[in-house]
Amino acid sequence: MKKSGKGPSTLSIDIGGTGLKASVLDRSGKMLVERVRVATPYPCRPDILLPALEALVKPLPAFDRISAGFPGVVRDGRVITAPHFDADAWRDYPLQERLARLLGKPARLLNDAEVQGLGIVTGKGLEVVLTLGTGVGSAVFSSGRLAPHLELAQHPLHKGKTYNEYLGDKARLAHSNKHWNRRVLEMIEVVHTLLNYDVLYLGGGNSAHVVADLPANVHLSSNDAGITGGIHLWDEGFGGSAD
Repeated sequence: MKKSGKGPSTLSIDIGGTGLKASVLDRSGKMLVERVRVATPYPCRPDILLPALEALVKPLPAFDRISAGFPGVVRDGRVITAPHFDADAWRDYPLQERLARLLGKPARLLNDAEVQGLGIVTGKGLEVVLTLGTGVGSAVFSSGRLAPHLELAQHPLHKGKTYNEYLGDKARLAHSNKHWNRRVLEMIEVVHTLLNYDVLYLGGGNSAHVVADLPANVHLSSNDAGITGGIHLWDEGFGGSAD
């Protein structure tokens, strides 16, 4: 397929606990084609995920570079933690390098909630992004600059239960949507007390189930930002998080 416009095209991959999604972006970050999606394979070790990603992107247009978001702590292109996958298999895994080698183009890797945040934030004040899906992802931005990564998902939120345990997909399916929405509102209040943010964005697949009356400075965001935000990993001067 012929490329649209001038400038490099970017393959952007959103690796989630439930689904793997990808599209190719033009120089402005617009998707050139509809995203493709497959279920995340389990057990999800590197030797299983990488072939799944290769098959996922095969029907997409040609690209010049790669951006990827991964659900865990990422530092210098390496996976530090992978709480939804096989933790031992992913510890200190050079996923950025392996993606570049597999697909034959330069790659950049970041936490998936942070990639989504790059596609959402306005660059004004303290902005927080929380993704609701298999677990809870988090990203914090100050005046548009990515702050050091916080693994809020692993911290206690209510009676010893972590954000993941209290608000993840298993908790949502175990309770009524009304009950789960009350938990979402409780989380919003706790995170505001913790960070005193100016704006909070709720994304991820389960944000579609949020029906509660939200505070004026809390907004639902498109899940496509997990893909379109990948364009910003290649912005001039972008160095990832401050980790």
